[in-house]
Amino acid sequence: MRLRAREVGIPFSGTPGKLNAITDVPGLEVGMSTLRKGEGKLELGRGPVRTGVTAILPRGRDDARPCFAAWETLNAAGEMTGTVWLDERGLYEGPILITNTHEVGIVRDASIQWMRRSGIEFLFATPIVAETFDGLLNDIDGGHIKSEHVFEALDGARGGPIPEGNVGGGTGMITYEYKGGTGTASRQLSETDGGYIVGVLVQSNYGERRHLRLGGLKVGEQLLDDMPKFMDRRLLSPEFQGKYARWLGGDTQGTPKAGEGSIIVIVATDAPLLPHQLKRLAKRPALAIGRLGGVGSASSGDIFLAVSTANESVGEAGGENARSYTIDMHPNLAMTSLFEAVIDATEEAIVNAMVAADAMEGVNRLFVPALPIERVREILAGHNLLAETAKD
Repeated sequence: MRLRAREVGIPFSGTPGKLNAITDVPGLEVGMSTLRKGEGKLELGRGPVRTGVTAILPRGRDDARPCFAAWETLNAAGEMTGTVWLDERGLYEGPILITNTHEVGIVRDASIQWMRRSGIEFLFATPIVAETFDGLLNDIDGGHIKSEHVFEALDGARGGPIPEGNVGGGTGMITYEYKGGTGTASRQLSETDGGYIVGVLVQSNYGERRHLRLGGLKVGEQLLDDMPKFMDRRLLSPEFQGKYARWLGGDTQGTPKAGEGSIIVIVATDAPLLPHQLKRLAKRPALAIGRLGGVGSASSGDIFLAVSTANESVGEAGGENARSYTIDMHPNLAMTSLFEAVIDATEEAIVNAMVAADAMEGVNRLFVPALPIERVREILAGHNLLAETAKD
């Protein structure tokens, strides 16, 4: 198991849960399918492939009871399916999936197949599937994700520690022009604040290097000498050079500007929150992104979902079976500690994704470096910001 961000000395606020992962929320399970093959020049349908699927099941694979849920955005240049119906009813049952931008359809369809196969009863389903763009490293138009990869992620969902970095839907993602991907963290509230758990999982694919802040310090401005680059420009056709320049803000030589990206944040808690309260919670990851230097770029899809696993008996039977439900509700004016937990856990989850991710070479030999941990430690130490746990 690789070291995580707080273990290398990057400072964070708040008290993490036992695993410092979204799976600290009781009953929640996470599974992944990772696809990685090929190298060199992009050949449509053949690769290189750097992609995958991440599955989150709020109550686990064997419990399809609905949860109260809500969603929010910072900048909405992206997709999260199922949100119209979620807005209308405030409830969601079934898995939550994250993948790349051009595979949302197959992942959504496979999710319905998996729910049918698993014996989950429903008349119709509107699965939640979110995405970020991995087309700088992955043959994103190649149709590499199949139903079996979605089934693999869902069938393999478990509690416990979660792999981070270049795994699942985060396999081909970039963060602050370093390799990014999948990350997670959690916060344990004090007994005075209810003793609840707040867990976060991110698929991080956003940010310009110059904006990166760690521990409140502008470290990105001191790390501009190892930007993503092509190892062999002869692989770049004029078509690709023009595409990168037009759509990604790259130069005429084909070097893409990787800062315009997206991030998906899934927040889960066992606090008894109603949909309007979860909407409030779902706004808070934006503050963590800002804390790290993110600006919600014009073409970034920053989309957040919050779910509560409390109120296990809630439902919405109609017709002759219609009845009232008794539910618990956390006080509206006592939510500040939950807001803070979301912000702190989201910040750490993003940095965990960067610390865990290895450097990657992808399509047309684009090379994206890994976060230089020792240099980051030196910068933080020079400002007396290196966390005490790493100094021992």
